[in-house]
Amino acid sequence: MKTLEQQLKEIRIVPVIAIEDARQAIPLAKVLVENGLPCAEVTFRTEAAAESIRLMREAYPELLIGAGTVLNAAQVDIAKAAGADFIVSPGLNPTTVKYCQKVGIAIVPGVNNPSLVEQAMELGLKTVKFFPAEPSGGVSMLKALSAVYPVEFMPTGGVSQSNVDDYLALPAVLACGGTWMVPTNLINEGRWEELAELVKAI
Repeated sequence: MKTLEQQLKEIRIVPVIAIEDARQAIPLAKVLVENGLPCAEVTFRTEAAAESIRLMREAYPELLIGAGTVLNAAQVDIAKAAGADFIVSPGLNPTTVKYCQKVGIAIVPGVNNPSLVEQAMELGLKTVKFFPAEPSGGVSMLKALSAVYPVEFMPTGGVSQSNVDDYLALPAVLACGGTWMVPTNLINEGRWEELAELVKAI
């Protein structure tokens, strides 16, 4: 069985998705799987997140599913029960990290400075999210961090079609998270063919 890191390295791009209506989850998962991007980070910024993860997991067992914007242990339990493979958080909350380790689910917490990277390492983590990537100094900041710390990064926040290759060129970058290929308005309107074209273009 491949580790989360191995899977992310192969996928390279993680679609960060806000699903407002769980009925859109299965057709969206179909678009991702059939167009070569079998991964979804479903953010807990909407009430439909847990149900969307559950539906995606049932319909596409092979899909790598992350639960994003997870802020506490209660949300970890909900995400895990729904079938999420891993947890993503915007910041580094040691309580949430330790809880994920206790219940046996991988977590990729957000960091954007040296002190937070060191805290993550202290907690035994080798993979972190660099967030918000562009406002935190972008590629140049990531180069500086990766020069001194033996961790791998998943930059998210301001990553787009125009700069994603710059991030992916860095050896310490496993994958990038982004929303440009899964715009919420296209999901809400069920414009699956347009979404398929965006996903294919990656």
